Amino acid sequence: MSTLYTEAQLQGMNDSLKGKTPQEIVIWALGMANKPLVTTNFRPYEGSILHLTTNLKSDLKVIWCDTGYNTPNTYRHAEQLIAQLNLDIHLYVPKQTSSHRDIVMGIPQIEDPMHKVFTEQVKLEPFKRAMTEHQPDLWFTNLRKGQTAFRDSIGVVSQGADGVIKVSPFYDWSDAQLDVYNEENGVPNEVKYFDPTKVLGNRECGLHA
Repeated sequence: MSTLYTEAQLQGMNDSLKGKTPQEIVIWALGMANKPLVTTNFRPYEGSILHLTTNLKSDLKVIWCDTGYNTPNTYRHAEQLIAQLNLDIHLYVPKQTSSHRDIVMGIPQIEDPMHKVFTEQVKLEPFKRAMTEHQPDLWFTNLRKGQTAFRDSIGVVSQGADGVIKVSPFYDWSDAQLDVYNEENGVPNEVKYFDPTKVLGNRECGLHA
């Protein structure tokens, strides 16, 4: 059972991490975790968080929730990173194939009432299944300030209603800073990612809110 922290305690953690490097943040987080993991969908800059966390804990579980709608480029990018970083991948996919869903539902527009059902099927259900099976107490993500209004409000450390501590080591970093990190560490980046549930880049997908 994860510890539920007060807002003041979470703020204290965030205050203590101000000015720390992403590496220092990950080391701090690993020191308080019993069952950490990192999630990915191999979108832009996911290579950065995967490189950072698995360099510091080589056997870190990597949860890949694949919607089934990734571009060919994203699948090639994923295979490259999995091999290059020797990732311990645990793959979760929707219970229905994208080909079947294309016939039944297609990809609903945001205004369509079926969009909520679509998002639940391709993203939320596989994610919930992964978290239920692995029962982490700490979850590394690459959420960053400036991506959405919600993400602007959470800080490096936050906690969901399920009690899982969420740590975003690159929270205060810009794309330009991550470009330098990737170049210095030989980490490839993805540029042709497609999220069928969001349409707009600044829309929250539902996993974090």
